[in-house]
Amino acid sequence: MSTAPRPQLVVMKFGGTSVEDAAAIRRTAAVVRSRHDKGLEAVVVVSAMAKVTDQLLAAASAAGHGDKAGALALSARLRSRHLETAADLVKPPALSTLLNHIQHDFDALDDLLRGIAAVGELTPRTTDLVVSFGERLSSQIVAAAFEANGLKGTHLDARLCVITDDSYGKAIPQEALIEQRMKQHALPLIEQGLTPVMGGFIASNEAGITTTLGRGGSDFSAALVGGALHAGAIEIWTDVNGIMTTDPRICPDALRVKTISFEEAAELAYFGAKVLHPATILPAVQKNIPVWVLNSRNAANEGTRISAVAPPCRSPFKSIAMKKKLTIVDIVASRMLMSHGYLKAVFDVFDKHKVAIDMVSTSEVSISVTVDTSDRLPLIAEDLAKIADVKYESNKALICLVGEDIRGHSGIAGKVFTAVEHVNVRMISQGASEINMSFMVEEEEAAEAIRSLHRTFFVDPDPNIFDLDARANTTGAPPVSTTTSVVVQ
Repeated sequence: MSTAPRPQLVVMKFGGTSVEDAAAIRRTAAVVRSRHDKGLEAVVVVSAMAKVTDQLLAAASAAGHGDKAGALALSARLRSRHLETAADLVKPPALSTLLNHIQHDFDALDDLLRGIAAVGELTPRTTDLVVSFGERLSSQIVAAAFEANGLKGTHLDARLCVITDDSYGKAIPQEALIEQRMKQHALPLIEQGLTPVMGGFIASNEAGITTTLGRGGSDFSAALVGGALHAGAIEIWTDVNGIMTTDPRICPDALRVKTISFEEAAELAYFGAKVLHPATILPAVQKNIPVWVLNSRNAANEGTRISAVAPPCRSPFKSIAMKKKLTIVDIVASRMLMSHGYLKAVFDVFDKHKVAIDMVSTSEVSISVTVDTSDRLPLIAEDLAKIADVKYESNKALICLVGEDIRGHSGIAGKVFTAVEHVNVRMISQGASEINMSFMVEEEEAAEAIRSLHRTFFVDPDPNIFDLDARANTTGAPPVSTTTSVVVQ
């Protein structure tokens, strides 16, 4: 039986910087309270505290290499950080219960690290179990902090509800089971007026063995939870004001995009935006649930709304994304290119080595593809050399311009490449998508190319789509990002 729609329910996901310490968690509590004050129900999904997942992976790696002391030292530092944060947020007598839970979890983590070190082997299944402690701990601390602040927070272990297959490291959700489990475990809490707090990223298979959804999976968790509960909205709370027209570190005059379509957001996610895992918004698309990208450090800002259909925009592009550290692979086989099965043979090589292709370009005698730079490239080249001549060039960047109905704008390609005529463009892709125009450049030329494009296409932005007043950085601090041009972490 399907769960009834709950338009008054909002699923709120908070990233690592939104729960990184006691001050951040207090801000998060204030944001959740603001939703309750509007008469909304809330389910909260949290990432591990900032940098904790990286440290857990480092501890697992150290243990896998037999460095038990190093692994336990990393765990000890994490234990102190979590205990101190908890003590800053929760007062006795509730603090004693929370501290006992934290100590118990770290004791279990230390036992696991000792076991890995003794065996001298780290498997994907064990890695998932080690990194799961980040979200398990943060969700318990946040739930207790909510309760201490009168929000009726209650911890709900995500592994009870988010069910996946056995693909450790990047498990595939079983959405029918997730809906069933959310109805069983989460709905009764919501109906009692409680605020369930779940860890993102973590899940379990049907046997109850811990799995994870892969890096960036906390956003995916939120969308799965929102879809399962037929929520009225999904909010991705970050530390910037939403999706931007480009990376504000490259263009300080970058604008906030007020509204964007699911399709455009998915394209941006694939080509650089880090907050939105490319698969993240699929459960929301399927249930037509709007997704908001918001700033927990500036909760008054309206952020970016992602919906099934965005309103018309007089500008051809909404945003310019960039993906670095790519390699162009040129495959030349003049006598075989058009022969039956040749393209399949080429792509089977990349599939064999589990390397995804970003862009493809073909001519009468060659195929060029772009891939994330990988240590597997020499092996790929070795396999491809059996059917073709191969060469590859690294240190390339892909620039992607995203907007609705690009093909419908006459002369748009000429305008794009006139804007970057001083830059050497290597590969071009437009016809494959109505909302994406992409090309490759040298990494060192990418920033200048983006500045030129931004000057050309955002000189007269549509005020219905872009926030002309709020600029990229309202706080005065540098935006937190990795190598993305759409700064939403």
